This record gives sequence, structure tokens and C-alpha cells, in this order.
Amino acid sequence: MRSFRHWAPRYVYDRSRVMQYYRAHPGQPWLTATANEMLATMLKPADCGLEFGSGRSTLWLASKVGYLTSVEHDESWHGTVSAQLREQRRKNVEHVLAVEDVPAESGAESKYAQVALRTADESLDFVLVDGVYRDFCAQFAIPKIRPGGMLIVDNANWFLPSRSRSPNSRRAAEGAAGQVWTAVLKAIQDWRSIWTSNGVWDTTIFFKPVR
Repeated sequence: MRSFRHWAPRYVYDRSRVMQYYRAHPGQPWLTATANEMLATMLKPADCGLEFGSGRSTLWLASKVGYLTSVEHDESWHGTVSAQLREQRRKNVEHVLAVEDVPAESGAESKYAQVALRTADESLDFVLVDGVYRDFCAQFAIPKIRPGGMLIVDNANWFLPSRSRSPNSRRAAEGAAGQVWTAVLKAIQDWRSIWTSNGVWDTTIFFKPVR
């Protein structure tokens, strides 16, 4: 049964503000407003990136960077976003359809997560993780990000410990959500991070250290 325990007055207020933001900014990615504002200033026309989970972010990123590979698992939604890319005449996006073909715990074997393995190490300026198999996508992405580049994790509070007030947030005592996320957290423990939250969900930007 669905739980509504988090529907306290503060959450209702936060959720209302989030919905108002997206009604006023229909072209913005479904990341936190703060993350969108930051990325708008950080992304550069020559950047090359990878995103897991296509949608508003695909069109928005394509308008700001040089080249984007976007991975989607849902065939119908892949068709919708592909049509939008054609409408906008975006030629700088490889839109990959990779269905959810294995159980979550076997995500390392999925064609979806393995798209990251096609990329040379330290060749990407950013990776956005916001789809299925997120733990393995993040793990595979880490070596692909250049020094100074970004790993962007949406709904990070579901997977990594934080002090967020957003629903379903993990606390320090719980640790990361499983062995793969624990390995990811260890791999990025020295990365600078900016954790953003709107009270409904969180988006975290991790910056790979420059050697």
C-alpha cells in the first residue's frame, strides 16, 4: 500500500513550490532548480556528456553542449524524445535505446549501463545518472569522467546518506543503498560535491578532482 506519511505541511509546501517552478519553466530538466541554475553556468559549448534517462534534460543539455549520448530504456518514451530532437533539428545527440533486460541486481550485465563502457576513460565532461540501474551506471561512469568533470546524480538522497528532509532519504547510520552504491561512495569520497534539495527530491553534483 502506498504510504503518505511524508505528506506533512512542510512537504506539501515544498511540493507546491516545485510544481510552480516547472509550470513556469517547462523546458527545464526534472532536476532541482538549484542544480539547473548551476549547470546552466557550468556547461560549455565544447562539452561532451552522457546521460542515463532521457527527457527534458536531453533537449536542454543538447542546447548547451557539443555532444551528448543519451540512454533510454522505455521504447515508447525513446520514440517521443527522438521526435522532439528531430523537431529541434538536434544533430549533436546519440539517442540510444537500451531496454531494461536484466534484473536490477544484475545491472552490470545490462546493455543500458554498459553504454558507459563504450567511452574512453577520462573523455567525458559530465555524466547524468537519472534512469534505471543507477548504481551500475554511476560505477561505470566514474573512470570515464575527466579530471574536473562532473557526476550528476538525481534523487541522490535515495541512494547515498545525507541530512536531506526529502522523503525516503538515507541517513548516515544506514549507509549507502547496497554494495554497488557503497563502492561508488568510496570511489568519490575525495570529490567535491554540491548537494541540492527542493524538499521533494535531491540532485547532487560531484566534481572529479584535478590531478
